[in-house]
Amino acid sequence: MWRLARFLRATIGKLLLAAYRTRFEGAENVPAEGGFILAGNHVSYLDPALLWCGVPRETHFIAKQELFDTAVVGWFLRRVWAFPIHRGTADREAIQRATDLLKHGEPVGIFPEGTRQTPGVSAEVGEGHSGVAFIAMRAGVPVVPVGISGTEKALPRGAKIPRFPRVKVRYGPAVHPEEFVEGGRKERTEAMTAEIMRRISTARSAAEEA
Repeated sequence: MWRLARFLRATIGKLLLAAYRTRFEGAENVPAEGGFILAGNHVSYLDPALLWCGVPRETHFIAKQELFDTAVVGWFLRRVWAFPIHRGTADREAIQRATDLLKHGEPVGIFPEGTRQTPGVSAEVGEGHSGVAFIAMRAGVPVVPVGISGTEKALPRGAKIPRFPRVKVRYGPAVHPEEFVEGGRKERTEAMTAEIMRRISTARSAAEEA
């Protein structure tokens, strides 16, 4: 089932990374084995595509259910390690799917902002939802924060022709659920969420300045 995904990563994926002159930094922060959540800022449709192409390990990304409602798109996404989530709800099926993958040592990609942000000249990291921290605590896995810079310039508002800016991706130090022991589950989840978003912001700033 994954032959198509691996073929695309090895061919079109490399071309896409080259077209945006994508540079990855901090790869030493990505675990070589075991499950982990990859959590990044989100300002463009390019964000998941470039991460999918360039992350060191094959990663299952969560995408909104609406994309899977179209037969062709849904068929394709299911064959490139993606699975759906109903946004704005406590989607138990998606949470369980992510938890199972993580416990089996598979990486999962989630954008904690929930949807693309609409930045001005410089993209800002938005407010994060608690789902990433909740799943990480449930599965007992670390969260690797990712800062992405440049994708917001690829198709800015008013532009009709895509642009090809240089894109920089920075992996930050992982956030581990066992670091959060104070309070009840809600307090621990909120504290971990805040730290994840702080590290995403730091990684994004580092990518922007590099």
